[in-house]
Amino acid sequence: MPDRAVFKAHTWDAYCRVNKEFASRTLEALRKSAKELDDQERFETCPVVWIHDYQLLVAATTIRQVVEEEKLRCKLAFFLHIPFPSWDIMRLFPWDDEILQGMLACDMVGFHIEDYCLNFIDCCSRRLGCRVDRNNMLVELAGRTVHIKALPIGIPFDRFVQLAENTPRFLKLAESEKIILGVDRLDYTKGLVHRILAFERLLEKYPEHVEKVTLLQISVPSRTDVREYRQLKEEMDQLVGRINGRFSMPNWSPIRYIYGGVTQEQLAAFYRDSAVALVTPLRDGMNLVAKEYVACQIKEPGVLILSPFAGAGGMMHEALVVNPYEIDKAADTIHRALHMPLDEREVRMKQLRHREQQMDVNYWMNSFLASMGAVNNSDEADPLSTKMTPLTLDDFDQYLNNHVDTICKLSLILDYDGTLAPLTSHPDLAIMPEETKRVLERLSNMPDVNIAIISGRNLENVKKMVGLDQLTYAGSHGIEILHPDGTKFVHPVPFEYAEKLRELVHDLEKEVGHSGAWVEHKGVLLTFHYRETPPQQRDEIVRRACNIFQKAGFEPHEAHMAIEAKPPVKWDQGRACIHILRTMYGADWSERVRIVYAGNEAAMQALSGIACTFRVDSSPTVRTGANFRLEGPDAVLTMLKWVEKQMNKRSPRLTRSPRLSRSPKHQRKQNMLDYSLSFEDEEDIGGNTSSTFLTNGRQKRYNSNCRSSN
Repeated sequence: MPDRAVFKAHTWDAYCRVNKEFASRTLEALRKSAKELDDQERFETCPVVWIHDYQLLVAATTIRQVVEEEKLRCKLAFFLHIPFPSWDIMRLFPWDDEILQGMLACDMVGFHIEDYCLNFIDCCSRRLGCRVDRNNMLVELAGRTVHIKALPIGIPFDRFVQLAENTPRFLKLAESEKIILGVDRLDYTKGLVHRILAFERLLEKYPEHVEKVTLLQISVPSRTDVREYRQLKEEMDQLVGRINGRFSMPNWSPIRYIYGGVTQEQLAAFYRDSAVALVTPLRDGMNLVAKEYVACQIKEPGVLILSPFAGAGGMMHEALVVNPYEIDKAADTIHRALHMPLDEREVRMKQLRHREQQMDVNYWMNSFLASMGAVNNSDEADPLSTKMTPLTLDDFDQYLNNHVDTICKLSLILDYDGTLAPLTSHPDLAIMPEETKRVLERLSNMPDVNIAIISGRNLENVKKMVGLDQLTYAGSHGIEILHPDGTKFVHPVPFEYAEKLRELVHDLEKEVGHSGAWVEHKGVLLTFHYRETPPQQRDEIVRRACNIFQKAGFEPHEAHMAIEAKPPVKWDQGRACIHILRTMYGADWSERVRIVYAGNEAAMQALSGIACTFRVDSSPTVRTGANFRLEGPDAVLTMLKWVEKQMNKRSPRLTRSPRLSRSPKHQRKQNMLDYSLSFEDEEDIGGNTSSTFLTNGRQKRYNSNCRSSN
């Protein structure tokens, strides 16, 4: 029911706070359990945390983060008791990525039926860019494999049989009168209005049922403080009143409407004594009313009418299935049920009862725990040990086949830290693997491939770390750009910025430069690193560091376990990417060039829709606008190998890209023209719209509003 959805940021914040509180209490229990065990027991024991339903969709995010930091052993499981929507519905939710990431923080996620599993897997693939295995129901996020499983819930079958056997009759009926039963919460997903209209149509179309059949509808009050639910109650009251007024006889009313709860004993008696059960929701996770009705059919069997939009509709095949939106067909189905011969009713009900007795609530619980490896014998393999197969070249057929063609030029734009080189405790230790360097070198020599490396490092450092010619290098998040022909672009930075940066360095080193935290001054950028700080101190150190940034007049930017201070200019990696592409290919490049970007989030928005983007990050909670996710540099290397393989299929050419083979003088002129076309209307700090180009060590300044100077 997407038209009824209302999204408010403050209610989402409250939801997250509640989830964190549940997570906090769970962590307390895990810590207490760990303290009570000796070292050997802790090694052998792995507690299972089983989270239930939509109220706690993101609780596992906090639990997962803390148990990994504190090295607590546990398995996390989640079961959703409502339907999981398809992608076209899920994408309406503003925080859909956080919901999916919260569920994927678990080791196993369970749903009632396979359709919900496939919807979830599809959303993980489309929204998060996860690798998925639909055949084996696996999802990979940040290197972790999450198992997805369909586990239909059951009921305490024997308990309902016992109630049906021992409870007296509550309904006083004429000898030939039959009861059609409906039991629901008063909820717009239950299809109550459609059900009442179908019953009215039955009396219109088949008048022989007048005075012979009564609809007993029990509607349990729900969310009475919500306007939509109050409106539904009013609509139901009016509808029941109108139909009763239309068809009632002195000794008979067509609808008995109970607005309120009933005891389990009364409910079991109603189930037992009803000829037909109408379970026709518009949307329902499983619907246990259908199962309870079947359990209580211990005398002459009745008929179950079931909606295909309930999870039970895909399992209880012997029921009569009807679309509740088809009022006429629903009336026909009720008529058929009322006239169904005894032998057919017996066959259908016997099969239904046998299945539900076998797959009761205890069977469901034990199946779930067994799937988690919580009830296995010591010599049995852990059912969660199955992992996604390692990333291969073939995986990129799915990602890039429709993007890298045999005609257009290809531009690869790659970040360095965490993308080409692994993240390390110190930037100087982040060395790109030799194999990656060799693949990049071969690609850079291909005439239809251009490569740009963009990084938060300063220009000289990133060029030194990569160590390849014929590449474009962008340092300081694109503020400095060096093209293969020697042309250099520098975005202007206010003069007073340097002094403020020195003061910020001093304050950070004095206040929070301890416990493994340190400050890196990179010319026009500053980075505060906290990767090596103790986990229990990290939140406080980060909070204090952010306050220092803000007091100094800088907006803190989150990086890989670090905080960056960037110049206050209208320039970022996204703008730098566009500038690089225009410099390489001209203003009409989008029709002739295919782009692949791999890195962090800064450039995703600028390249959205015009590039195939990969977010390279091992964090399971990072939000991204990328098309796909890659875990780290090894996955990026596999991607580069796939690109090399595809580009090698092309017919060989003798020259590189025409734009890169122009004379330096011609190239510099084109560079300045492209920059003018792209940014002539932008005002920078102090209204200054100038840009700086450095060529062969000489600096010239051009006003972007004066094309004649070019």
